[in-house]
Amino acid sequence: MFLGELGGRLRRSNFRRATRWSSTVQAVGLPANFHFHDLRHTGNQLAAEAGATTRELMRRMGHSTVRAAMRYQHSTDRRDRETAAEMSRRAGAAKKDSP
Repeated sequence: MFLGELGGRLRRSNFRRATRWSSTVQAVGLPANFHFHDLRHTGNQLAAEAGATTRELMRRMGHSTVRAAMRYQHSTDRRDRETAAEMSRRAGAAKKDSP
């Protein structure tokens, strides 16, 4: 996502300066207190909401324990509604298929 002047990976020690992080955050309309790690959190939250399993999230994030991966999974009202709707759809389909 962010590369150094020569195309290599940025080091943590010069990341903020090299990316002009504060002005970049402001330019794209994010809150002033937005941190780079928030991108990781948001991306993995979206993956969880899209249906990624805990094991898939662990692989994406490089975590070796379920506990670490669970930090990125938060239930949302939208996802709760989607889950309930899918359960209703499946129950209705099962009812139609039963004698």
